[in-house]
Amino acid sequence: MTLAARLNQVKPSATMAITAMAAELKAAGRPVIGLGAGEPDFDTPDHIKAAAIAAIHRGDTKYTAVDGTPALKSAIQRKFKRDNDLDYALDQILVSSGGKQTCYNTCQALLGPGDEAVIPAPYWVSYPEMVKLADAEPVIVETGPDSRFMMTPGQLDAALTPQTRLLFLNSPSNPAGTAYSRGQLAALGEVLDGYPQVTIAADDMYEHIFWGSEPFCSLLNAAPQLYDRTLTINGVSKAYAMTGWRIGYCGGPLALVAGMKKIQSQSTSGACSISQAAAEAALDGDHAVVRQRCAAFRQRHDAVVAALNAIKGFSCLEGDGTFYAFPNVEEAVRLKGLEDDVALCADILTSVEVALVPGSAFGSPGHLRISYATDQITLDEALSRVAGFMG
Repeated sequence: MTLAARLNQVKPSATMAITAMAAELKAAGRPVIGLGAGEPDFDTPDHIKAAAIAAIHRGDTKYTAVDGTPALKSAIQRKFKRDNDLDYALDQILVSSGGKQTCYNTCQALLGPGDEAVIPAPYWVSYPEMVKLADAEPVIVETGPDSRFMMTPGQLDAALTPQTRLLFLNSPSNPAGTAYSRGQLAALGEVLDGYPQVTIAADDMYEHIFWGSEPFCSLLNAAPQLYDRTLTINGVSKAYAMTGWRIGYCGGPLALVAGMKKIQSQSTSGACSISQAAAEAALDGDHAVVRQRCAAFRQRHDAVVAALNAIKGFSCLEGDGTFYAFPNVEEAVRLKGLEDDVALCADILTSVEVALVPGSAFGSPGHLRISYATDQITLDEALSRVAGFMG
């Protein structure tokens, strides 16, 4: 059997690899603490579960329209207007089986051989691989702590070419936890004004896990002139602790959304009917629990960043949201006489049984991603082990 050549270009998910390695050690009886997976430790709120159960009892167990149920699409339409002051017609909205499928559909509908997609690093691990699966070329823009991992207008301008078709912007960022301000987004928008062939994928997945110094700002709030070529992406996985329900969605240009719907019609078709009923309840329901959980993540963030900065060889910026910390560990690598952040993660896992993800997986060598989506007692124990490892 000969497998497709495109598989040689695609790397498996590093976060899933670390999670699998940690699971193997746990199965062998080792007391591993996993801080690798990007998944809230909270349960799905009860009113969302109740909506799913009611949908089952109603018999809403059949295929749905490829682009989503009318009820959920209407809830998404209301959400975009309520939270982001964005107006999308129902045929500009697409529901998919998770935000990952939304991003994949975007690449498949837009990109082909010879095309380029600009991706600021650190980036979510799947962006470059999705671009490669569309036979296009990812163009990585490196950022660092000095810019709080934000791409500058000058960097964007230097990366854009006549071949650029797509730009990914994720804010707040997985893995850095930092977010673009309204002013920064407006400045990027001014650069993009000179490149009308570029579509922007604004990935707002962590919108409701946010505590920045100014209110959350989606790209189109700062650069409304880009409306006709911006796809605003979101989902219910993170804010509502619904990772396993697999519902992502987007609003954007009619032609692009129609193309993405065509791709989806020949891959997964419509998302799970029961999950869509649950997502409708999540978007339209009381958000008090979302705010409470955001406050809990903020408390963990403060404690984790302080603890990381007390560890020899670690240096960590404060974030604006998400549930990730992204410390620089170049000094830790040097102190331990190791080759890189990958070796450091492996040594920490085997020596003190804490699973972290190397920054290399996110395009930023010399860093680690730490998920603090777990209880404070567990976090304290994990960071105490890492501190002991560093001496």
